[in-house]
Amino acid sequence: MTAPALPRTCAPVQLWLRLGHAVYLGPLLRLGPHSSAIACLGVGLDGPFTVRAEGVPDLTVRSFLFRARVRHEIRDGTGRMLFCYFDPTSARMSRCLGGMRRATDAFGTDHRHEADLIDLATRDEVDFDQVLAAASIPVVVAGDTRIADAAARIRADPARRQRAEAAAREAGLSRSHFLRKFSDQTGTSFRRYVQWARILRVATAFADGHDLTRAAADAGFASPSHLTDTFRGMFGLTPTALAALDPQLLLH
Repeated sequence: MTAPALPRTCAPVQLWLRLGHAVYLGPLLRLGPHSSAIACLGVGLDGPFTVRAEGVPDLTVRSFLFRARVRHEIRDGTGRMLFCYFDPTSARMSRCLGGMRRATDAFGTDHRHEADLIDLATRDEVDFDQVLAAASIPVVVAGDTRIADAAARIRADPARRQRAEAAAREAGLSRSHFLRKFSDQTGTSFRRYVQWARILRVATAFADGHDLTRAAADAGFASPSHLTDTFRGMFGLTPTALAALDPQLLLH
């Protein structure tokens, strides 16, 4: 499969990473169908965009909450986009206010801070802490600290072999009960959360100057092709295609 075509644009690409959060600021890329590992808020900074998701009519919106593990595709739109990915176990997230004004076919649209987000993300100097605070949405709170602890262990060392059986034992739960609790409280699966943590580790290594082959191995991917397949499935383009945009990586 070939990488999706990238727009010819002078708009800079910025990727901001902190703990389990990530923010993309840059041009709207022509991405293939994909499903995010965790929830993602998309905002059209220069105009509306059209989303096609499984089982629902196309929706033309200015802001849209992409649910974890739901296959979707942006079909139409131009200009710059803001994408905010939220770690579902973040204590900060559980305290933040905000959210979507409307629900359409089980998808949230029209973020209540939409105008503020557009203003913040289009300033000459973008304060990503302010962007993330304005974009924060209500998420399922990990009330069972065993689930939060399991997620923290994954983030701390995503490269090690991550087995649900071992994580369940550490939590003092059966495998089936652990997986159900993890999914219920985070909105994503154990496997997909591991993939997300490894993708963030790749981004950190790449920012440190490592090539994608080494970054993939250091993050726990079996091979560069494993990273490529996972990345494409999660974001709709390959890591090589994203790297070709020469993004500015901001680590905090």
